[in-house]
Amino acid sequence: MEERMKIFVSAYACEPDLGSEVGVGWHWVLQMSKTFELWVLTRQSNRRAIEQFRAANPGYEGIHFLYYDLPDWARKWKKGRRGVHLYYTLWQTFSNKLVKETMMREHIQVFHHLTYGNVLWKVSAYGQKAPYFIWGPVGGLETIPRHYSHYYSFTSRLLEAVRRCVVALIPFNLGFRQRCRDASLILCKTDITRAMVPGMYRNKAVLFTDVAVEKQDGRTDERNFQTDKTTIDYLTVGRLEGWRGFDLVLEAFAKARFEASLRRAAGQPVKEMHLTVMGSGPDAGRLHKLSQQLGLGPAELTFTGRVPMAVYQRFLAGSDVVVNASLKEGAVTVSFDTLSLGIPLICLDTTGYTRYFSPEYSLLIPRHEDGVEVSREKVVQALADAMLRLTDDTLRGNMGRAAWRAGERFTWEHHGKEITDIIIKCVSLQVK
Repeated sequence: MEERMKIFVSAYACEPDLGSEVGVGWHWVLQMSKTFELWVLTRQSNRRAIEQFRAANPGYEGIHFLYYDLPDWARKWKKGRRGVHLYYTLWQTFSNKLVKETMMREHIQVFHHLTYGNVLWKVSAYGQKAPYFIWGPVGGLETIPRHYSHYYSFTSRLLEAVRRCVVALIPFNLGFRQRCRDASLILCKTDITRAMVPGMYRNKAVLFTDVAVEKQDGRTDERNFQTDKTTIDYLTVGRLEGWRGFDLVLEAFAKARFEASLRRAAGQPVKEMHLTVMGSGPDAGRLHKLSQQLGLGPAELTFTGRVPMAVYQRFLAGSDVVVNASLKEGAVTVSFDTLSLGIPLICLDTTGYTRYFSPEYSLLIPRHEDGVEVSREKVVQALADAMLRLTDDTLRGNMGRAAWRAGERFTWEHHGKEITDIIIKCVSLQVK
C-alpha cells in the first residue's frame, strides 16, 4: 500500500454544510484528504456536526480529527464574534502542546495553518517551526480609504483608523516577519497581501484563493434565464459591517431605480427592480436608516436578517443578479455560488478572487484606474449602471449561461487538484 504524505492541518473554522470560512475549511480538508493523510485540529464545538457527517459518509478514514477548546469557565465571556480574536489567540497558545505531541508521535513534517488566515493573527508556535510550514490562504492587509469609512458609524470609523495604522506599521511587525521567514509557502488571497510580504520572502508568496464552486442540484434549471418576469430581483449577502459595502449597494440601487423610472417615463421598457439584503451585523441600524433616507420601502427593499443555509440557498436560486460590493475579500462564498446556479455577478475588484470572474458572466467595478483610487461617487454610479444594464433580459440570460459554464471549471474538485499540486511542489516530494 502506498504511503501518503502526512500533514497536520490547523483549522479553527471547519464544519460541514455551512458557508463562509467554516465551509472553506471543511472543503479544503475533504479535498486534501484525497491525496494526503491528515491530522486536523479544530474546535470541540465542531465535533458533533463532523461526526454526523462521517457517520453518514464513510470513506474518509485518512482524516484524523483532533478537537480542542478552552474549558467552559474560560470561555463564558466569548459570545458569537465578541471576543473571537482573544479567544482564538488563547486557543492557538494552549493547543500548541497537542500540535507538538501529535506531530512528534506521527512523524509529521508538514504543518498547514488553514483557517482564520489573517496575517496578523497567531499561528501554532510548534507548527510554525515545522520543516514545512504552509501558511494560508491569508489576507488581512487590505484597508478601507477614508472617503468610504467617513460614512460609517463611529465604532467602525475607529476600527478602520486602527487598521490603517496597523497595516502602515506592518514592516515593523516582528510576528508577521517571523511567519514570513518560517513559511515554506505563503498562499495570499489578494495581490495587496502578496505585495506586503517582505521582498526577501516574496518568492514564497503565491496568489491563491480559498473558495471554489460547490455544485448544487438543479443547476441546469432555466429559472434564472426567464424573460417573462416583471421584476428583476437583486440579492446582496454577508455580515452587515461597514467595509462590506452594503451602503454602496443601497445608494446604487436607489440611483438605478430612479434612472429606470425616468426611462419608463420616456417610453423605454425598463423592468421594475427589487433588492434583498441578507445578513445581520453591527451596521444594520445605519443601513436601515440609510434606506429610509433613500426612499426605499418594503416594496423595493427587503432586509431578511440572518437566515439558515436552506433559506439562503432558496433566495439565491430565485435571484436574477447577485451584488457583492465588499471593499475587501468579503462575501466570497456567495460570489462563487453564482457560478453554481448561473447567476450574473456585480462586484468590486478586490485583486483576489475576482480574477476568476470575467466580463463574460460578471460586471467588475474597478477600485483603481491607472494606479489611482476611484472615488466613492464613481463606484456607486458604476454599481448603479451595472444594475441597470442587467435589467436587459438577453444580456442577463447570456451572462447567466456563461456563469454556469464557468462554474464547471472552478469546482472544488478542480481547486482540490490545485491545492494538492502546490503542496506537493512546496515540499519537493512525490506521492509514493
